[in-house]
Amino acid sequence: MNAEHHSDPLGVITSPREWLTRALKPLSSTIHTPQTSQEKTMKTSTFRRASVVPALIALGLAACGSDAGDSTDTGPMTTDMDMDMNMGDPDATPADDVVGAALARGEYSLMDTRPEGYDGVAGTAVIARSPLGTTITTELTGLLPNVDYISHAHAQACDDGNAGPHYQFEVGGSEFPPNEIHLAFTSDNDGNGFMTAENAKIAGTAAVAFVVHPMEFIDNKIACVDFIEDEPGSIDAAIAAGLDESTMDDMDDEG
Repeated sequence: MNAEHHSDPLGVITSPREWLTRALKPLSSTIHTPQTSQEKTMKTSTFRRASVVPALIALGLAACGSDAGDSTDTGPMTTDMDMDMNMGDPDATPADDVVGAALARGEYSLMDTRPEGYDGVAGTAVIARSPLGTTITTELTGLLPNVDYISHAHAQACDDGNAGPHYQFEVGGSEFPPNEIHLAFTSDNDGNGFMTAENAKIAGTAAVAFVVHPMEFIDNKIACVDFIEDEPGSIDAAIAAGLDESTMDDMDDEG
């Protein structure tokens, strides 16, 4: 990042780091980690739907899918764009509970790039593809308490170039949601994390992995999930059928 970026007295934010600092404030509410599907659906939370901050996502992109040294100065950023984009809602329907969805899931494996203090991280991520779009839910333990994290769907397996670039619905298109799936959350006092992110688009089969980072050390990937289908071939079949709701019901009946 350009060290000369600054914030002017009129309040125009010109530094991605300043965007990040301001963005972390709404993410610091305590998150309850649900134990059952009913709790996930019915629980209450003081966490508000997180607004995606463009510079915050850009930091993740630089660390996750490209060389940070290649970043360029694009000039002052404003709050006018992308403020309605969503990086997670703890009250959203968890991926496991999405009706008529083709599901894939996996357990986190630690990555060599993780910072110190994360050797005990464990958890799962689930991706659901349904007529309503794509839902990803992640649950983790062993995180540092009260720390902000960001995660993304990736287009390569965990052991293939550290999961490679972010998954994009339109390859080469926007590096922001809804063309990518981003998810942010804050760990609770015990180092647990839970969040669900939704996207109105249906992810293709190239969305094969999910990576989590600490927000403060965005270039250090902590852990990665390789998604494995609950029913082999179900995702291909669902996508080929256009994820027609009646077709999905038939698939469920066959299971």
